[in-house]
Amino acid sequence: MSDARWALIEPVFTDWRAKRTGPGTAARFHELREIVNAILYVNRTGVPWEYLPHDFPPYKTVYDYYAKWETDGTTQQVQDLLRDRTRQSHGRSVQPTAAVVDAQSVKTSANVAETSQGIDVGKKIKGRKRHVITDTLGLVLAVLVTAANVYEAPARRPGRSASRRDQGLGRRRIPNSVFNHGARLGIDVEVVQRPRTKGFEPLPKRRVIERTFGWLTQHRRLARDYEALPERSRAMIHWAMATKWPANWRVVPPLCGSG
Repeated sequence: MSDARWALIEPVFTDWRAKRTGPGTAARFHELREIVNAILYVNRTGVPWEYLPHDFPPYKTVYDYYAKWETDGTTQQVQDLLRDRTRQSHGRSVQPTAAVVDAQSVKTSANVAETSQGIDVGKKIKGRKRHVITDTLGLVLAVLVTAANVYEAPARRPGRSASRRDQGLGRRRIPNSVFNHGARLGIDVEVVQRPRTKGFEPLPKRRVIERTFGWLTQHRRLARDYEALPERSRAMIHWAMATKWPANWRVVPPLCGSG
């Protein structure tokens, strides 16, 4: 965790700790920055929590913070703060006007319950599916983790209320219910069709989110879904994206238009 990034998000964690009361809260002696560094270490290297190096706080303590921050929305708050600051650094408004939607199926580990898994017949993968919405910079706006057999159309229906275009998954026919639901929220839903010519042809608006999936899979903890709960898996995605902002504000180029 760089000094610049920590200076931006430290108030969020400091306020969180100040509001915590109850037995044992007076004996806190672990630095919050070290807790965050330990979470990022697990995220990047993929090691089990109990294999954290000894120069970090005890793994049970680290996981306890990780779970609490996910449950009460602190992780989401940090992600939103970093994303908004990154958009502002690119001269964009905080609220995006366009977005890209896609899904990624990944295999799960043995500790994931059978009821939390499914089979993606198209990709022949048994595991979970990450439904992701990004802006045109590739920054994550929303994440939903489901079983891999959940079709993208129902998963994307609870979209954000902002007005934007849904650009993704042109291979399949999207039900009218998705377009109607988007219209009720003031969202224009569009489909980016695949070219009919043979060979590879990159599609700019879909390429943005594919790059985001590439960012995620650079973290070993996300190369496979190891989390017992889908909510914890979603939190791992947020922590992975936290390593992208704001350290590389000038490195993330827009790949298509504005929004």
